[in-house]
Amino acid sequence: MLALAIVALLALSPGTAQTPAGLSDAAQKMAAAQRIPEAEQLWKQALTLSPNYFPSLFNLGYLYFKQNNLASAEPLLIQAARAAPTDFNTHYLLGAIDSQQSRREEALRWWREALALQPANLKLLQVMSVEYSKGRYFREAADLARRALNAKPDDANLHFLAIKAYQDAGDSAAAFEIATRAVKRFPESARANFEYGFHLQKQGNIAEALSYLKKSMALDPAYEEPYFFYGDLLVSEGLSEEAIPYLRNAIRDRNDYVAARVTLSRALMNLEKWQEAIEELQQTIALDTKHPQPHLLLSQIFFRMGDEAQAREEKQISLRLRRENPEVLEAVQSRPFPAH
Repeated sequence: MLALAIVALLALSPGTAQTPAGLSDAAQKMAAAQRIPEAEQLWKQALTLSPNYFPSLFNLGYLYFKQNNLASAEPLLIQAARAAPTDFNTHYLLGAIDSQQSRREEALRWWREALALQPANLKLLQVMSVEYSKGRYFREAADLARRALNAKPDDANLHFLAIKAYQDAGDSAAAFEIATRAVKRFPESARANFEYGFHLQKQGNIAEALSYLKKSMALDPAYEEPYFFYGDLLVSEGLSEEAIPYLRNAIRDRNDYVAARVTLSRALMNLEKWQEAIEELQQTIALDTKHPQPHLLLSQIFFRMGDEAQAREEKQISLRLRRENPEVLEAVQSRPFPAH
């Protein structure tokens, strides 16, 4: 390490070696030339002379961040944030460090400070909206998704982000309003047509919903969601035979689509195709061992087939799984972002 420091010092211009600015500037040149060990040593020397010198704190912290040495990067960047409280990049990186270590709330607190410094930063608005949603802070997610959409209204993906955020927040009216805007602005988008059709059926407008779902399928035959919801609507309307091909298409495009498999099993049960339904449910259980619904449907099938012992066993399994995994069937509830 001493040899590296000597090499780095020899590269400095006369008179610059003993100032934090001179050392830090020389370190930047070393880093640009991919002489990373020398750059690291020079930034460390600069911090020995001036422990709160922001350029050295930030650049050395960023160097460690790029190397995925988060344990070394974090204290330097925290000190950098104290030295320069209005620096956006420092707060953004500290949020990224917490996020990479699954500390969501801490990440969001750093990002909130970063967003206060750059309120129109589109990338950060999107990142934060997604992270708020993952933490079930749905109202905050929706607010930021709306801000992102207002900043760039010609971006289809921002419409979809906002629709999902408002849907999670339980604000169906706002979700439907944005879905309406999306299908008008992007009429050839399979996702836009699906979202609009989905929200139409939530309002009870089944016939119009089916037409938009069918258009979505035509625009993108590999998009599984409209096949599932189209089939699900047909089953709810008592048209199980007609629903089966759509549900099978959804599963073809997404093999682990448990909801589609469960609905397909219901359709088969409605048609009294017991053995096909059993096989489908067994495949579903293999894909998701924690889901209670396939076992409940198996219980109903075995009861109708006269096998009461097997029906009771499957029902008990279903009840146990429901107790152990209540989030599978219950709607996830929003919660407020916690104070410090």
